[in-house]
Amino acid sequence: MKNTGRDLGLGHEQHPLLGHRVRDIASGTEGELMAVVREEVATHTGPRWTRRAYIRPEAGGRELPTALGNIEPLGAP
Repeated sequence: MKNTGRDLGLGHEQHPLLGHRVRDIASGTEGELMAVVREEVATHTGPRWTRRAYIRPEAGGRELPTALGNIEPLGAP
């Protein structure tokens, strides 16, 4: 994999919304974007790489993984 300068280690990537409030449009969950991670996932056609966003819900609890394309900022980043 080519290093683009955005890698934070262990598959974690920089993202302009890290630490900001976001919404997962798929579930409606709102919270803080904690991480963007490049992960290998199993599919019926074999493994593939995807970028996942991890959102910590406002009420606390476990971080919710979602596709990076499913997040939108809440307020000004």
